[in-house]
Amino acid sequence: MKVMVIGGGGREHTLAWKIVRSPRVKKVFVAPGNAGTALIAENINIRPTDIEALGKAAKDKGIDLVVVGPETPLASGIVDYFDKLSIPVFGSTKAATQIESSKVFARNLMQKYGIPCPKGIVFSSYSEAKQHLERQRPPIVIKADGLAAGKGTIIAGSLLEGDRALSDIMEAKVFGSAGDKVIIDEYVTGLEVSLLAFVDGKTISVMPPACDYKRVWDNDQGPNTGGMGSYSPPGFFPAKMVEKAKNEILLPTVRAMAEEGIIYKGVLYAGLMVTDCHCDPETSSGEAISLEFNARFGDPETQVILPLLKTDLVDILLAVIQGNLDQLKIEWSLGVCVGVVMASAGYPGSYKTGLPINGLDRFDKDLLVFHAGTKLADNAVVYTDGGRVLTVVARGKDLAEARQKVYGNISRISFEGCHYRKDIALREIEWH
Repeated sequence: MKVMVIGGGGREHTLAWKIVRSPRVKKVFVAPGNAGTALIAENINIRPTDIEALGKAAKDKGIDLVVVGPETPLASGIVDYFDKLSIPVFGSTKAATQIESSKVFARNLMQKYGIPCPKGIVFSSYSEAKQHLERQRPPIVIKADGLAAGKGTIIAGSLLEGDRALSDIMEAKVFGSAGDKVIIDEYVTGLEVSLLAFVDGKTISVMPPACDYKRVWDNDQGPNTGGMGSYSPPGFFPAKMVEKAKNEILLPTVRAMAEEGIIYKGVLYAGLMVTDCHCDPETSSGEAISLEFNARFGDPETQVILPLLKTDLVDILLAVIQGNLDQLKIEWSLGVCVGVVMASAGYPGSYKTGLPINGLDRFDKDLLVFHAGTKLADNAVVYTDGGRVLTVVARGKDLAEARQKVYGNISRISFEGCHYRKDIALREIEWH
């Protein structure tokens, strides 16, 4: 088979890395890819949003399977487009992607079908939203309706901060039309966990849960980012709670979509808040509620989930497309994974690109380094080309071992001004 992966981040490098290992695959193309994918596949210089050009490239190269990474092309209907071309494509349709592209759609769906979620109210008027805000007690959660690159949820610690967020979203349009509507949510406490599942329209198969770190600095300080690291699986979310969340949140959501006339295929990603949870999985009995949904693989969660997958990923992708996921036994290894993102100076604000990256040949052989914002120059030097540059990943028998491997290697890789969090998965170690 010839496979085309669409996207250029760490998630897509991880997908390409896993797909290349399939005995069913002859060649992998990545559009547009990065320096990491260039070493294992052929990059095609086409933006993920240029759907017609991607379609033409797929036809010209005789592609047998397309795998879509980012949310923007999914929300634009790339899966519907490839379906019309009769090219097998893994991802959610435009209608199904509404679960991510419109938080209002997702909220209405959850409330209509009784899927656990925080209490919240939708507003399309800034003045009405502000009036409601002034009657709340901080902290207050404010969410832009549409896609905002993972930065559209603001937790305001004061009414002044909340009003500034509302004004930025609804008046200054910092997220464009994504801010035409907002949800003001109740603030719920607990620990966040990402639970992803393969879905073929009727059957779902959950992946190991993962924890993502959104804030840029240690101890969850600073602004939100696309994700500064992750680990899988967390001890506070054991198998019995995964099964409960599958039956109370993921499956009901897939069935609710079907009731609304939308067949959901691809990856369904639930961002969950686990209340009253404890570090001991034997006594942990917290309840999970859904904060949001995504309609694709997470980033940086994919970088720590897929290294644990034992089953051929291509077999799974095809089973989802063909609607026979129930006939496939998906196996995962018993180990754990920790991934730490190396970012450019200034990220998530403005940052420089084109800086040489040193040390990419100095890390231990059992470590994984997934590229995101990188490019390969003619002289074979790798340069920075984005905010999140690399994800350094280690597997281990437990989180302490995986953490030790990551942080024992990450300082060997460097570029001017690089920064990364030092506390990924640390809380689990401290608990034990």
